[in-house]
Amino acid sequence: MNELLRKELLQVRQHARELHDMAAVDVGIDKVAQALCRDYQDRNPLLLTIMNGGVVFAGRLLTRLDFPLEIDYLHATRYTGDTAGGDIQWLVTPGVNLAGRHVIIMDDILDVGTTLLAIIDACQAQGAASVATAVLVDKQHDRKARPGLVADYTAVYAEDAYLFGCGMDYKGFWRNAPGIYAVADSAPAGETS
Repeated sequence: MNELLRKELLQVRQHARELHDMAAVDVGIDKVAQALCRDYQDRNPLLLTIMNGGVVFAGRLLTRLDFPLEIDYLHATRYTGDTAGGDIQWLVTPGVNLAGRHVIIMDDILDVGTTLLAIIDACQAQGAASVATAVLVDKQHDRKARPGLVADYTAVYAEDAYLFGCGMDYKGFWRNAPGIYAVADSAPAGETS
């Protein structure tokens, strides 16, 4: 890492606004877990984590689910270290056959939703019996890829700012920040997923 990037990363973290601390994040994850236990306890679902952002949410959520389930992952992205999205790139597809399965897609954030919609379509094309979405945070704005787009299960909501922490990154870094943060003075145009 060059020194200029390191300084930028440290400044971003130092000046960021904390929107949700880990206690609030965990309360939201508990609510998602309770709803999933209610809805999926007899369905043997397949939980698909979207890498890399969904890994923190998935890790914190999975241990709260007290029913048989399987997990797998996929990696589809519009971000390659940048702060704005481009075309969707499929880096890794699920290794499990989705035909006839009840699939729950776990991701860090519902921002515009272009990537999430593409993943839903891909799961349905592979014959999933049902596809639901669970996200850590829903960024509140009116630029969704489809009007009225919401996740089936959402832990917390956040303002329209560039977010990082709990799996969300800033230029590939700060996924490990304990909580959900907004980059200081971030403009709404800074999409995260």
